[in-house]
Amino acid sequence: METDVYAKNCPSRQVLDRIGDAWSVLIVSSLKDGSLRYTELAQRINGVSPKMLTQTLRGLERDGIVTRTVHAVVPPRVDYALTTLGRSLLSLCNALQDWAEMHIGDVLDAREAYDSRV
Repeated sequence: METDVYAKNCPSRQVLDRIGDAWSVLIVSSLKDGSLRYTELAQRINGVSPKMLTQTLRGLERDGIVTRTVHAVVPPRVDYALTTLGRSLLSLCNALQDWAEMHIGDVLDAREAYDSRV
């Protein structure tokens, strides 16, 4: 298959949309040390709504990045973990997270400068 993320209808663009999403990056990074329950992910990722967490997890599962394991216990327990494909994203996600944290001051300064001109 020939791929080109710049081509409008190329499936690789959909993958780029998925892995470039902030919630996806945070979920993948959160699962780096092993599986977590839905509630643990929700607590770890401050500000994500239940609807968005569920949608993002479903998309990551569909794309083969995470696995969802349902345990037949009461109350029901669901664990999420990275697949081999998902683990291959860790260095990229870590780099994005590090860059964001390292350069937030520069970004805030640039926003302030921009907003003062507008």
